[in-house]
Amino acid sequence: MKAIILAAGEWTRLRPLTNTIPKPLIKICGKTILEHNLEIMYKYLDEIIIIVKYKKEKIQEHLWNNYKWVKIVYKEQWEDKWTWAAIRWLQSDTDVIIINWDTIFDKKDVEKLINYAGFWVLIKKVNDPEKYWIFKLDYRWYIKEIIEKPKEYVWNLANLWMYKFDAKIIEFAENIRISARWEYEITDAINDFAKLFPFVPFEIQWEFIDVWYPWDILTSNAHLLKELSKSEIRWTVEDWVNIKWNIILEEWAVLKSGTYIEWNVFIGKNSIIWPNTYLRWSTVIWENCKIWNAVELKNTCIWDNSNVAHLSYIWDSIIWNNVNIGGWFITANLRHDNWSIKIPVKWELVDSWLHKFGIIIWDNCKLGINSSSMPGRVLENNTFTNPGTIIK
Repeated sequence: MKAIILAAGEWTRLRPLTNTIPKPLIKICGKTILEHNLEIMYKYLDEIIIIVKYKKEKIQEHLWNNYKWVKIVYKEQWEDKWTWAAIRWLQSDTDVIIINWDTIFDKKDVEKLINYAGFWVLIKKVNDPEKYWIFKLDYRWYIKEIIEKPKEYVWNLANLWMYKFDAKIIEFAENIRISARWEYEITDAINDFAKLFPFVPFEIQWEFIDVWYPWDILTSNAHLLKELSKSEIRWTVEDWVNIKWNIILEEWAVLKSGTYIEWNVFIGKNSIIWPNTYLRWSTVIWENCKIWNAVELKNTCIWDNSNVAHLSYIWDSIIWNNVNIGGWFITANLRHDNWSIKIPVKWELVDSWLHKFGIIIWDNCKLGINSSSMPGRVLENNTFTNPGTIIK
């Protein structure tokens, strides 16, 4: 059996993050999005085909360093008429699993289905089917057809973009014609497949993770850390560290005396947490970071090579690579009118529907001491602030 992973898109909703890395390499709780699914699937597969385009060399380099024992083939998407068009020129003499790269599925769901003898698609029942690609069933409860965002109610089974097909799906894809939107619509190939094969909808039993916007990184970290049932401590915890829940502490990372940890957290390789720091609720700290004396972090993600200086207070925020935050930095994360927080995305304000959110600080920023920020603010790459700045 082969797997085809669709990983060619740019995903501009995550800019400027995806200016430097493709979305499949965004890390969620210790692993990239791409690896979360690969680590579940690869041992059941003979070959993995990854459709690439945007920053393809970064994906190839990362997987080469981490998956040398797996046969991986890269196929470049050579046109922009939808990623699914790329499967039209593949070859397979066996069943294929096709999965979108931007969703993380629960291991229990994937392992249950990957050895199922028939053909299937993962689905979820939704209350607002007009927003989704919806499957319509026949009298046997097999897939009859898929309809994109139906204006009238036809069913409530939403497509989650993970399938198992016969190899004939590639032939059907080759016969797709350009639609009125000037795209190759995969719905045509799926509908042709469903006419010939029993095609079973499987409703997921556990949750899944989609990263659509930057703030979804926080909810994704929280979801995966929630499943952490015991600590994984691989390096140094000094005396007088108080760990109330479970943690992952990677190699060469150090928790210094007086650190207090409440709820599950992740601390990456070579990071140092200095004395009297308070880590709360799904905080994730990546590699080579320094969190200095008496800092409080809650539900915050800090990426590689970043420093947070003493006596800072950061809640519900995303701090990216190579960021240096001066001492006494304070984030506000709650509007006084209690409305949900809107966050700039692609030069537009998008409602996050979050009651609490602090700040997003992108790569290579430096913040002066005694700075603070209003809720829902974004600092673009290479921003500098003076001491005492209020980020409005």
